[in-house]
Amino acid sequence: MKVSDKFEKVSELARRRGFFWPSYEIYGGVGGFICWGPLGALLKRRIEDKFRDIFLRRLNFYEVETPIIAPERVFKASGHIDNFKEPMVECSACKRKFRADHLLQEIAGISSQETDKMKLEDIGRSLNEHGVKCPECGGLLSEPKYFLTMFQTNIGPYSDNIGYGRPEAAQGIFTEFKRLYEQVRERLPIGFAQIGHALRNEISPRQGPIRLREFTIIDLEFFFDPENPKCHLLDEVADEKLRLILAENRLKGDEKPVELTVREIVNKGYVIVEWLAFFMALAKRLVTSLGIPEDKQHFIEKYPWERAHYSAQGFDQEVYLERWGWVEVAGFNYRTDYDLSGHMRESGVDMRVFKQSDKETVREEIKINPVIKNIKEDFADKAPEVIRMLQGINPEAILEALDKQGFFDLNGLKITPRHIEAVRVRVKEKGKRFIPHVIEPSFGSDRLAYAALEYAYTVKEDRVILKLPRDIAPIQLAVLPLVSRDGLPEKAKEVYSLLLDEGFYVEYDESGYIGKRYARFDEIGVPLCITIDYQTLRDDTVTIRDRDTWRQVRTKIAEMPPLLNKYFRFKINFEDLGTPHR
Repeated sequence: MKVSDKFEKVSELARRRGFFWPSYEIYGGVGGFICWGPLGALLKRRIEDKFRDIFLRRLNFYEVETPIIAPERVFKASGHIDNFKEPMVECSACKRKFRADHLLQEIAGISSQETDKMKLEDIGRSLNEHGVKCPECGGLLSEPKYFLTMFQTNIGPYSDNIGYGRPEAAQGIFTEFKRLYEQVRERLPIGFAQIGHALRNEISPRQGPIRLREFTIIDLEFFFDPENPKCHLLDEVADEKLRLILAENRLKGDEKPVELTVREIVNKGYVIVEWLAFFMALAKRLVTSLGIPEDKQHFIEKYPWERAHYSAQGFDQEVYLERWGWVEVAGFNYRTDYDLSGHMRESGVDMRVFKQSDKETVREEIKINPVIKNIKEDFADKAPEVIRMLQGINPEAILEALDKQGFFDLNGLKITPRHIEAVRVRVKEKGKRFIPHVIEPSFGSDRLAYAALEYAYTVKEDRVILKLPRDIAPIQLAVLPLVSRDGLPEKAKEVYSLLLDEGFYVEYDESGYIGKRYARFDEIGVPLCITIDYQTLRDDTVTIRDRDTWRQVRTKIAEMPPLLNKYFRFKINFEDLGTPHR
């Protein structure tokens, strides 16, 4: 690592100018938590809005918001309770705890693809063979054990009512799928996204904004008919080139990316479902639009043992960062029907959808009839609610629970054989019922924001310029009187108010000489500075200065709003904002 690498430079700027910094510094700090300051919060929001534009608005998909805390049953159904755990060791001397696989990678030089395949006993054996000790004090390490990396809490005052902070935003979409599907008039394919905080109780986060315990995640769950997996939008991205590191090549020791068009990727069968390649192409466009060059990003296909427990095929989108090398900023997984099937089994609620066809089918199914007399006797005023809820439960789930434990848990109420009767009925219908499959693009908002900052950080003539793309810059415009006298501040404030009223994010500054103010706004990435000078008082024109080239044009105040709107939407370039200033 360099003495002063790009991460240190960006972090110093971020702390000083209000992008991000470690949380709780007055108490000595807590690893894995950062604060996004006024500029950083705006930067993240603009990146998230770009996602909304590309993945939601243009595709006619929808955004939802669900709770961060969920009952234990949700994560039991989703497989997180059994699978969301990492190997941990503790130092016998200083009592610090570490990710055991990370120590093998960092100290013993073992690749992540090797540690991902190791069982707990393999990790312990490898730590001993390589003489790995505590990186903080050199103490001996304990035998590794698994640590559940979800934050546990109690919901309400009851210790047995366990809940967890969500490690992903996806489960809130899956648990609410039935209602969401009804609200979009029961159409497939359809996508629902959620942008919000997620919690992962990382064992030893040591990578600034790259590995956090609380972070913002962007999850899109795209539901489709597995019998009709064709992507009808593929032509829109067919010629987009993606750099892929394929699993079959990785197994041969070849980590070199191959560059293929989306059409070639689909035709060669490198993706199980066409939609996976479609969303990867959109993601490449999104990340490129943040100022990250195409040759500094690629998609790496995950081995089966590297994939999440719900994934049938997965690619990570990685970008190159100076300190850490290739870092994941997004993941693309084919989740099949894993999640909806899990929640259907655990909750008993039927998550299937109905697809009509001309062919009539006859099937036999079990129907649950409530024994109203007994339900009223046992549940009194709750009887109507019990009867209503029973109608939405999968009958097979009720019968399976009765067979195993003698009762079915209906939101804390015990349903026994005296409350229901099961009958077999023949059902005729034109169509079939099935559980939709899911493709998931998932982005780390914090990582995208940091990557955008690192690639924007530029030095020109010993001055720092943050060359953020104009549409994600936190502050769009700065209005500056040339000097703070002779009526220039008053005129500048008129222009400032005009631009505020037009919806722009604008700052006003009259402190210090003009060159220093230009440098100040260059450093925080403001694309344009608007200077009010003595000519402004004569003809109502202003100077607009470009952050990156330092060129200037002259423009009439009245013409600025529509021109600036076009500029920030990439409809025109800087030269189109006015006439060259001499």
